[in-house]
Amino acid sequence: MSKSFSDLGINQLLQQSLADLQISVPTDIQKKTIPVVLNQKEDLVALAKTGTGKTAAFGLPLLQLIDTDDTNVQAVILAPTRELGQQIHTNLMSFASHSPALSI
Repeated sequence: MSKSFSDLGINQLLQQSLADLQISVPTDIQKKTIPVVLNQKEDLVALAKTGTGKTAAFGLPLLQLIDTDDTNVQAVILAPTRELGQQIHTNLMSFASHSPALSI
């Protein structure tokens, strides 16, 4: 399987943010889901334990697919608790730190 985020199709700006976060090797869930989300515009259900990188698994390709020229809402993420929603927001902001055109 792919051993880097560039092999999975993640763009350079997001890779720079990952490098700042000292994230260099994708986890199993990320290796399996990122290419699917980037290349298929269909729903995906993936299950993995806590701490395995699920937020990056859906968040990185989601951020990459956003059309920054379109000001309409392009994605909505539902979370079962406020705390998880805040955690997801914080992670997405970190992933997009080198992509100032993205609004989260």
